[in-house]
Amino acid sequence: MSSEFNNPKNPIRIGSRGSQLALWQANHVLYALRDAGYHVELKVIRTTGDRMQQPGFVPPANLDGKGIFIKEIEEELASGEIDLAVHSLKDLPTTLSPQFDLTAIPKRADARDVWVCEPYWSLNTLPLGGRIGTTSPRRRSQLLALRPDVTFVEVRGNIDTRLKKLAAGQCDALVLAAAGLDRLQRTESIHHRFSPDELCPAPGQGALALETRSPDYPVDEARDAYIRQAVAFLNHPETRFCVEAERTALDALGGGCSIPIGIHCVPEFERWRVFAQVLAPDGEAMVQIDTVAHLDTTPQALGRWVADDLIAKGALDLLAS
Repeated sequence: MSSEFNNPKNPIRIGSRGSQLALWQANHVLYALRDAGYHVELKVIRTTGDRMQQPGFVPPANLDGKGIFIKEIEEELASGEIDLAVHSLKDLPTTLSPQFDLTAIPKRADARDVWVCEPYWSLNTLPLGGRIGTTSPRRRSQLLALRPDVTFVEVRGNIDTRLKKLAAGQCDALVLAAAGLDRLQRTESIHHRFSPDELCPAPGQGALALETRSPDYPVDEARDAYIRQAVAFLNHPETRFCVEAERTALDALGGGCSIPIGIHCVPEFERWRVFAQVLAPDGEAMVQIDTVAHLDTTPQALGRWVADDLIAKGALDLLAS
């Protein structure tokens, strides 16, 4: 640990969004670094995605939705205002700008989606035409595949805001990521955790991304190398393999968070298991695979194979719809 850089007057500066969940994630990394003996501070950065969740926000005409939760954070990372960005991995584009490096991916939390509904404790018991609060095209398609009669309500905002809207009767149920509720200790709201073959999670769901400046685009070459070395111990190899395979497949399918694709990779019995779904928007058609691969494969090779198999089954036709 270099004493030149590790001192209270020159701490590692972490950048994060200001939502309750984002702050939990950033502080989780901050405390891990402090426990390892590093001086660290946190800077909260407001993003386009945060502004979009405010009432009355009018998005610019050229907004494509990609990177809306990371743009301003990456700008401060590139300029040297912060040294390290902590993101929800699923917010990151599948291909990073060459200015940045995905230095560490900590151990993933529960990647599954969960059912939140006090009177009806499962999707099967929701009355005919029940209203589910979600803005995710993936979740909508997957839910329609299971229950074609349900309707949807756009419920935006952080977890507390969504739970309050549910309590106020704006919808009958919510479908959320398990990881957020687990991290914020709101598990009393969870009544069912969907298995991946019910609702296949989004690629990277439940994982964090620790982003630094690339060695090719340093602000201060020696300090940047120190930052990458400082966070390297937080990388979890199994999680990194799984999410890189998922993101490789997503990229090969031309996907992002706005289309109905679920891909979930886990280590299982000395091999890798992948379950993946691509659905039509109305949920009436889907292609899916459930496959295993040897441990000696690479995540990139596995991800490309998954995408190729889905494409051979007609995934691109569904995505074009």
